[in-house]
Amino acid sequence: MRKNTSQEQTVLIEQLQQIAQGLGETFAPFCEVVVHDLRDASHSIVSIHNNLSGRQVGDATTELGLARVADAHYQQVIANYANRFPDGRQAKSTSIGIKDSSGQYVAALCMNIDVTLFGALQSMLAQFGRVDDATGVRETLEPVGADVIRQRIDQYAARLGITPRAFKTEERRALMRELRQSGCLDVRRSAETVAAHLGISRATVYNDEK
Repeated sequence: MRKNTSQEQTVLIEQLQQIAQGLGETFAPFCEVVVHDLRDASHSIVSIHNNLSGRQVGDATTELGLARVADAHYQQVIANYANRFPDGRQAKSTSIGIKDSSGQYVAALCMNIDVTLFGALQSMLAQFGRVDDATGVRETLEPVGADVIRQRIDQYAARLGITPRAFKTEERRALMRELRQSGCLDVRRSAETVAAHLGISRATVYNDEK
């Protein structure tokens, strides 16, 4: 029985290493993926992918690993908790405990994301998207009256209880008559605005006007 249990645990850890490799390759280089063999807590790390923490295979487990070794009822999945790498970088971590058929913890899969990388990326994106409102310049790149056209289309759709992109041919033609009577189709590039809002071609718009 002990032999079978040991074999089962070994197979679990071997399969877990395959999962860790796949996760590591998928989320490289931002996410460190570590497999711990909790049967030997003092040398628990059996694989580490995208090494961000500087640890090595054969290093000891963390406090969470020790907690699971001591208590089989310890929380199995702890996701997105704040952590820190040895050099001070902030991390977001997820730890998943793996139990054998007897309910004892034998392994853990841990993922550690370096959030400082994303913080730098966020800062760059914010800088790229920054606009200067102090210039006093006000300009729009869409045709004048486009908002009015879209509002009239939405109002027409609301009366029918459907979305603009669900109009049937006759409903579109009735809409075009309303837009023509209200003067909306006299606006420059009105056909393009209508086509974009209805999800149809300009040719269909022109055909529905007839």
